Amino acid sequence: MITSSTLQFLKELAQNNEREWFHAHAGAYAAAKQNVLNTAQALMTEICRFDASLNYADPKRCLFRIARDTRFSHDKSPYKPNFGLLLHALGTKAKAGIPGYYLHIQPDNSFVSCGIYCPPPDILRTIRKSIYDNWEEFNAILHPPTPVAWEGLYRDEDALKRVPNGFPKEHPSAPCLMLKHFYLLVPLTDAALQSPDLTKKAAGHYQTMQPFNRFMEEAIGGTDN
Repeated sequence: MITSSTLQFLKELAQNNEREWFHAHAGAYAAAKQNVLNTAQALMTEICRFDASLNYADPKRCLFRIARDTRFSHDKSPYKPNFGLLLHALGTKAKAGIPGYYLHIQPDNSFVSCGIYCPPPDILRTIRKSIYDNWEEFNAILHPPTPVAWEGLYRDEDALKRVPNGFPKEHPSAPCLMLKHFYLLVPLTDAALQSPDLTKKAAGHYQTMQPFNRFMEEAIGGTDN
């Protein structure tokens, strides 16, 4: 589980996002980072019960750097006010367009998600075509007969305003085809993060999302789990 001290560190970082402050609180950062890595290890153990691809994954390789790349950003804040984990056999080095399990840890804005974020143009076209060609299967995954914690595909603000060229605008898949990212998301409260059963519940969400990841894998050529 995530400790209250880890969330407190992130709250204070958001309010004091400067290198001098960060360096002065290096000990608090190290403790928070270790707490996140311990949680990642426990979570991967749970995921391995239904997805053996994470058997040999290294939690350290799954944790995104907290330092921001500000070279091309108007926001020059040096650090992210969150911890992000891509739970994949290749960790954060997994090439763009490969589906995985993601955990976002940020006070009042945490979540678990599955799918693909920011795929390259060729993979984006492939995913859209697969959704269109296999709409009934894809729609059934989004809306299974048993209750789930998500509400369809998460819709980011950068979605297209029109259906991409080559697809009929009246097709029921049209709203999905306008997306640039394809993932399911379940919010987590701070209380849920600090619960002793966090890893079991998060893994439960991932397991219900697994058919979505498999659809994405098959759409882009597949990876064996």
